Amino acid sequence: MKTKAIVCEPGKRVRLDRIPTDGEDGSDSKQDATARTELLRPRLRHLQERFYAEGQRGMIVVFQAMDTGGKDGAVRNLFTGVDPAGMEVTGFKGPTSTDLAHDYLWRIHRAVPPRGKIGVWNRSHYEDILAVRVRKLVPDEVWKRRFAQINDFERMLTEEGMVVVKYFLHISHDTQKKRLEERLADPTKHWKFDPADLEDRMLWDEYQHAYEDVLEKCSTAHAPWKIIPADRKWARNLALMEDMVEILEDLDPRPPLAKFDLSKIKIQ
Repeated sequence: MKTKAIVCEPGKRVRLDRIPTDGEDGSDSKQDATARTELLRPRLRHLQERFYAEGQRGMIVVFQAMDTGGKDGAVRNLFTGVDPAGMEVTGFKGPTSTDLAHDYLWRIHRAVPPRGKIGVWNRSHYEDILAVRVRKLVPDEVWKRRFAQINDFERMLTEEGMVVVKYFLHISHDTQKKRLEERLADPTKHWKFDPADLEDRMLWDEYQHAYEDVLEKCSTAHAPWKIIPADRKWARNLALMEDMVEILEDLDPRPPLAKFDLSKIKIQ
């Protein structure tokens, strides 16, 4: 069975414990999957260049995952080699005092890319449902009304020419344990370790249930959620590459025609 992005059907209940985290990529080895990923890289670069040149639509690519889910590595692998002029990457950490003085979508809307660019969001507005729910930072009635608010927000963006792509990188409890242990064992990865990650690990089930609600209630026809099995990084990378190439090919971006007669131009 080939590892592919799993599209969440709008309104359909999601059970993450029934969705494999270690999907096979259909090849005989990590080497084969990596080779196929690299074969697609020039195609992605070409399509992204055309998207940037067209300048009529923008794109937001959201990455969400449990801690150690591989968001940084997935973003780095997927967009290596594309034109940086057409990219914007935003990492959403805890809100600042300025952010908290506004509505929760204020800082999110400020990060929406202009037409022609692809904005990559490492975490997103969904933290204002997920983290605040699990950590009990706001009353239940506050985060519950945000499902509809976010759907309306994303609908407005798509109606204004924004393409919204949302990936949930799905890892297992055991894989998270292994990756946390690797961070502790490798001095070059100590900067990645945060004791708060252990607190969140104790809340694994609560986060899984919160994600299930997000994947059910906020997967829409205009902005569907896609689950990427992410225990195997090389299979994850191929699934993301194939999906992003398919999205851009379906958009069929076309650079504008020249506004002057090229036949009359001579280079001396």
